[in-house]
Amino acid sequence: MTKLKCIAVDDEPLALDIIEDYVSKVPFLELIKRTENAIEALQMVQAGGVDLVFLDIQMPELTGIQFLKIANGKSNYIFTTAYSQYALESYDLNVSDYLLKPIAFDRFYKAVEKVHNQLKVGQPAENTIQPLLTPATAVAPANPIQDFIFVKTEHKIQKIELDNILYIEGLKDYISIFTKTERVITLQNMKKMDETLPKGQFIRVHKSYIIALDKIESIERSRISIGEKVIPIGDTYRDEFFRHIDNKNI
Repeated sequence: MTKLKCIAVDDEPLALDIIEDYVSKVPFLELIKRTENAIEALQMVQAGGVDLVFLDIQMPELTGIQFLKIANGKSNYIFTTAYSQYALESYDLNVSDYLLKPIAFDRFYKAVEKVHNQLKVGQPAENTIQPLLTPATAVAPANPIQDFIFVKTEHKIQKIELDNILYIEGLKDYISIFTKTERVITLQNMKKMDETLPKGQFIRVHKSYIIALDKIESIERSRISIGEKVIPIGDTYRDEFFRHIDNKNI
């Protein structure tokens, strides 16, 4: 049996471990490279000989979207990501499939089998992302909505409903997400989290804080009250924050 030569690209070692394990269970797949370096992976794709790329979207050096545009149609792609808001854009880029983390093996197998069957008959793998999305993550073409995120904690990948988030506090090597019921700690940086959360619903107000706008109870001078927490407004973020507030004033 001719095997599809695959590479897995993700900046999280745990995610790479899962893809490597899943590939090892599929007879028609061969993992020739796993890497956290998107540039290295791009060079391999451009050199040829890669049939399928498992590609994370949010990576530091090069996003999955940027990767795809530079690769310019070489190879076939399956996005593996914790964020549902990119589904519509990936559909436009003709990605073969879009797998939301945590990825179940049966869903993984269905995606790779589709690519394998298409390549056997010499056709590009057809993009069927939209019908395969579950109702909870479906993206409406006219008005995409993101209502949850997945974050990696110490022992698991946890789903967090955006409406439950009060604010996010950045510390040295991790961030704390404070919800209505709990505090979730994850190895992440504030910049990446700020880029992930939907604009208009969340805003960064300090180098160490992102807040949910609808959870603000009061604003006094340069301080925001959310429940019992008082959050400072940093000088860098002050003008942008008050522009948002002014737009909602009566």
